[in-house]
Amino acid sequence: METVRSSEVLTADELQRAIRRLALELVERLGTPDQFVLVGIVTGGEILAGQLADALEALEGTRPVVGHVDITLYRDDLYTGLEKPVLGETALPFPVSGAGIVLVDDVLFTGRTVRAAFDELWDYGRPAWIKLLVLVDRGHRELPIAADFVGRHVSTERSDRVVVDFGANGGVALQQAPEGRT
Repeated sequence: METVRSSEVLTADELQRAIRRLALELVERLGTPDQFVLVGIVTGGEILAGQLADALEALEGTRPVVGHVDITLYRDDLYTGLEKPVLGETALPFPVSGAGIVLVDDVLFTGRTVRAAFDELWDYGRPAWIKLLVLVDRGHRELPIAADFVGRHVSTERSDRVVVDFGANGGVALQQAPEGRT
């Protein structure tokens, strides 16, 4: 049996510090939390958006409006690689048109998930602007998409996986494919 090698990128404490630092960067660059909304991409981005909202409320005393998008129907591989796509819910409890949106995801890889989220958001209206916030940017972009806010840049191989665990004892780990496998 082949063993997957795993290395810790962020401990649970470092993950929480990164979230607090990202919240501070949002306030420094965008203003108070009532001047923007957070939209998490299901599932990791949705969890991260909630934790960012908590951090912003602790920092500023104001909680931003939080929504989420499920991009399943907007994926460019929907009919080519998914056996049984599971449809989730999109919840945008604010008018998208004219909103300043911080789109949140846990890991930025090829950029295709972000592209799908853009497409979905624009189906709901025309935002004033969209900024992208990611916890981990692992490179290997296939589309010209770059994050405005990044918790950590991690050098990876295309075959690696970045696993984010938002639990109390979680953190971020890099799982490397066994030698010779891609």
